[in-house]
This record gives sequence, structure tokens and C-alpha cells, in this order.
Amino acid sequence: MMAFRLAPSRPRRRPRDLALAADETAPLSTLLPLGLQHVAMALGLSAYVLALAKNANFGVEDTRTLLAVTILTMALGTALQAFGGRIGSGALIVHIPAPLLVTQAAPILTETGPGGMTAITIACALVALAVAPLTARLRGLFPPIVVGLVVLIGGVSLVQGAFTHAAGLGPDMAPDGASLVIAAVTLGLVIGLSIWGGQRLKLFSLLIGILGGVLTALALGRLSGGEALASVPAVALPTIVTPVFDVPTGALIAVAFAALLVQIDAIGSFILMDRMDDADWRRPDMKQAGRGILAAGIGDFLGGLLGGMATATSSANIGLCHASRATSRYAGLVIAALLGVIALLPQVTMALTLIPTPVIGAIELYSSAFLIAAGIDLVASRQLDTRGVFIIGLSLVGGVAVMLMPGMAAHAPPSLHHLVGSGFIVTGALAIVLNQLFRLGIRQSGRLDIPAEAPGTALEVTDFIESMGGAWAARRDVVRRAGQAAVEAVEAIEAAGDGRRVTAVAGRFDELNFDIELLHSGPPLPLPDSTLPDLSGVLDGGDEAIDGAIAKVSTVLVHRLADRTTCGADTAGGGSFMRLHFDH
Repeated sequence: MMAFRLAPSRPRRRPRDLALAADETAPLSTLLPLGLQHVAMALGLSAYVLALAKNANFGVEDTRTLLAVTILTMALGTALQAFGGRIGSGALIVHIPAPLLVTQAAPILTETGPGGMTAITIACALVALAVAPLTARLRGLFPPIVVGLVVLIGGVSLVQGAFTHAAGLGPDMAPDGASLVIAAVTLGLVIGLSIWGGQRLKLFSLLIGILGGVLTALALGRLSGGEALASVPAVALPTIVTPVFDVPTGALIAVAFAALLVQIDAIGSFILMDRMDDADWRRPDMKQAGRGILAAGIGDFLGGLLGGMATATSSANIGLCHASRATSRYAGLVIAALLGVIALLPQVTMALTLIPTPVIGAIELYSSAFLIAAGIDLVASRQLDTRGVFIIGLSLVGGVAVMLMPGMAAHAPPSLHHLVGSGFIVTGALAIVLNQLFRLGIRQSGRLDIPAEAPGTALEVTDFIESMGGAWAARRDVVRRAGQAAVEAVEAIEAAGDGRRVTAVAGRFDELNFDIELLHSGPPLPLPDSTLPDLSGVLDGGDEAIDGAIAKVSTVLVHRLADRTTCGADTAGGGSFMRLHFDH
């Protein structure tokens, strides 16, 4: 590894707390244990493949084959991300099976068999390849409210199958006691370790939960398949199934929509890793994210030809990077190599396939709860006004109605059954349409003139920013920070003297940027350095020094709250301005 060099990445200053930064290599004795941790995490999350196979009623051998080629697809994507250059993010990004596709792919595979996975994954890959050059523009079309709603309804869609598998429900809906015990142990371990476990145990809570469930099934006599495990060879190439491309167009549209959301989620992963790797990080590198999505598309396309499941970036493995303080891209190559080897070991993949159904049901419950909570968190991260309330409420009502009354889809044309019969798609489509419709009456800029006799300028400015933040569905933390910075800016302007008084406040928003501009009379405000004055010197300097220090505090706070501050003369309207920029 020491002699091998990857394509150079964007120049970045190495964070002090990293033990192994992105472009740094290490001996194999260091990289191998690090890679094994990530592989264990990724294999634990490969349970999404098992959940898909269970929902599609696959047999043991078909499930093992799907798992083997999916692990190979994960290896391809992880390797491409690590290589970087023109293809790949140049970061330690591990690929796992895409959880959002479980709901959409299962009905298709029930009809087509394993061969339909090729059409599904290639469709996902084509979406990624189309999205890659448009990465910077997607956030406006798919704001967090829309994405959050779809993620939430995706979690709700898993609930029925999850309870069926976890409780061993039969046609009479009577629960099976042993299945409930196995599922309860699995889910209890995952939840308990996630909440009360140490840092390392939290990272591997899912894997430990699966192991605990398997051991419980063994103790209860519910673990079978030893003969099947012994019958497969130790080493073999994965079986390639015959592709089936006769998939309804409506179903592929539903898959493509889910794939689009997977890539939007991946953008967050690329940004998070870039931020972890750069001590001077200021704003998202959307070009890097675009290259990462391109690599994901290429990896999925190649894996799709083999019949593997489409992949997504693993936020759990990003958490492991944070815990281990190691983000080396060379570790990514080791991870990819280990995954590739495991894909060639049928006994390993068969062992994963034989995980009991109640254990898979518990993992489905975990996934459902995770997606629902993640969707709520995304929706709640934005400031909302009445428009946002109606977008959320009406979209969820439509999606849940379809799920509770599936018979309605039977009255639609056959080609549309997969679209109008999916609560996932109905919710997403309504959210997109309503968001665009309601935004027709929303200006992406606003202005408030402040008369000279206004009793509380700072209060008016704060109210304006909060109202605009709600109308634009901006992030709550950014709106809060902008309001605080604007109040300090008003105080700094009016305390500076020379006839300065805030006369108007203007705001602009484009999903990536949130800008507040304070217009004021008098000359532009000089912005000194953002360092706080020495306290001992201030106290020794008397009242004049104290007054000067207090006047400087607001300026220092503005510097630290805003991502960028600019002052200058307002040539159009006379007077001056202070512009506060916030990355969104």
C-alpha cells in the first residue's frame, strides 16, 4: 500500500484529530483491521438484501445468489469512491444495499423472479448517471420536506411485512411465540446497545443484534439449513441469473423515483465526509458529490449486469470513520477487496442467507423505525408556514389512503397500477406537485422598509427573517442563526454613530444560500478583525475602553454567526449596506 498512489484529491488542510486522513496511507497491518470493522458493518447492513428476498418469496439458493452479487456490487462502488479522480468522490465511502428499494423492488421480483433485479438495478444506475452532472440543481426540486415525506412513507410501507415476519403471522394472523421471542431478543439488543452501549458497541449494534437473534433461534430449535451450508463449495464464482427486462413501466418509474432519493441522500454523505477531511471546510463541494454519484452509477450498472441489488452510501460506516478517526481512501480499497473475496465464498453468503425469518423481521422493524424517524427529522429541520403544513398533511393523507385502501388502484389503467397503488409514489408525487404549486406565489426575495419612527428595529428585523424563513422552508438552524446575526448587526450599525440607522432589510434564498442585507444611512461600517478584546486591558483602560469593547462585541458576533460578511456603499439607493451570507 505504501508504494501505491491514488488520484490526487482537492487540496485540504488535515484536521488535527484525524489519526489517518483521506490521502494518507499506512501499513497493511493497520489498514486490514480497520477494513475488517467496516466490512463487518457492511455485512450487517446487507440484511436489507435478505429483507428484500423474504418479501419477494425467494428460495434459499436464489437469496444466496442475490446476496453474493450484491456484495460484489458493494465492492465495486466502494472501490470507485476510493479511487477518486474524475470518477469517484475520493473518500472512504462504503456502499451497502439501498434500504429505500426494498419496498419498491419486492412486488416486481415477486412477479419476475430474481432475473428482474437486473432491470431494477440498471434503472437505478441510469438515474444516478443522469443525476451526476445535475447534482447542484437537485436540492431546489427536492427540498428536505419532499425527501423527508418520502423517506417517512417508505418506512411506513415496511411495517406490515416487518410485523408479519417478526411475529410469524400466518393466514389467521395468530402470532408465533418462538418467533416473537427471537424477534424481541434481536430488536432488544439493537435498541439496548444503540442507547446504552459504549461507542464501539453502538456502531456494531445491528450486527450484534443479528448474532443474538440467531443464537436465540438455535436455542429454541428454530435454526435450520446446516445441510445446505455443508453442500455448497468453499470457493466459487457467483451464479449469474438470466435477466428479465419485462417489467411494467409504472413499476420502473417507481423504482427510478426511489433511486433519485437515494442519490440525494448520498449527496449528504459526500458532504459529511468532505467536512470531516477538511479543517478549513466552509461549503459543500458539489463537484465532488457529482463525481461520487457518477461512481455509484457506474458501480451499480456493472453490478446490475450481474443481477445485484442497487446500492446506497452507508451513513453507519461514516459514523465508524468518525469513531476510529480514520478516513483513509486506502482503507476503502482494502474494504472493497475484502468484500470481493467474501462474494466468492458461498459458505459465508449461505450462512448469511440462513438467518431466521423473525430476525429479518426485527431488522425490518428497525429499518422501518429508522426511516420514519429520519423522515420526521428531515421535515422538522425546516421552518414551515401554512403552505408547508398543507404540503405535509395532504401528501401523507394521499399516501396513507392508498395503503389503507389498496382496492382503489384496481380501477386505474393496468400500466399505472404500480404508480397509483404505491403509497410511496403517491406521497412523493403529491409532495413534489404541491411544493411547486405553492411556491408559485412565493418570492425568493423579500424586503421590509423600516420607518424612522419604528420603536424596535431589531424586533422588526427578527420577525421579517423568521417569516421569510418559514415561507421559503429554510433550515431552522440557519434561520435562527441569521436572526441572531441580524440583531447584532443592527446594534453594531446603530452604535457606530456618524448618522447610521437601519432603513430596510432584504432577504434572498435559493436553497443553497440564505442572504440577509441590512440597508442603512451613513457611510459603510468598517469591519475590524473578529478577535475579542483582551479583558485585562479593557478593565485597566477605564470607562472609555469598556464602551469600545462593548461596541465591538456585536461586530465580533456577526463575524462568527455569519459565514461571510460584506459591507459597502449602496450605489443604487444611496446609503450603505451590510450583507450577511449563510451557507444553506
